[in-house]
Amino acid sequence: MAISAIALFTVLASGPISSRASSPTANYILKASQDSRRQLQNSLYLGLGSSVFEELADIYEKTRAIGWDGDSAEPVSHDTYFNAWRFLESIPLGFPAPSVGVESDGHLTLEWYKAPRRTVSVSVSPDGFLYFAALIGLQKANGCEPLFGEISPEILELVGKVYAK
Repeated sequence: MAISAIALFTVLASGPISSRASSPTANYILKASQDSRRQLQNSLYLGLGSSVFEELADIYEKTRAIGWDGDSAEPVSHDTYFNAWRFLESIPLGFPAPSVGVESDGHLTLEWYKAPRRTVSVSVSPDGFLYFAALIGLQKANGCEPLFGEISPEILELVGKVYAK
């Protein structure tokens, strides 16, 4: 049975692809699906484009040493970088790309900003936790959640509200 292009796009756009299957065929399909999603994510029209991943890598390279800020900032660890990369890869296709920043505690920050009262910031930690805060009009939201390979509906909804008309 052949899978339609629309069904494949729906699967690839929905989030990260994983499987518990272990047969050679299942592993081949998993790898092909992950590669296809990665290509779509790097496209300028459907995905984030490669620039946000390049920005993340550039910031990581510049902040790997203690005191990268000229003072006493903590370095960004490989685990933090890896978690931020995983977070970016799990952003659904079609979502706007965040800007990438770094905090003095060594956490990486991903931010969606449209106006002072339309912003969402997600701080990515080395232990795999996401700390988020949002200001949408008069509504404030914040929280902490683990990164298990996909972004929570709450964070996705907040980001959607930043760009809502």
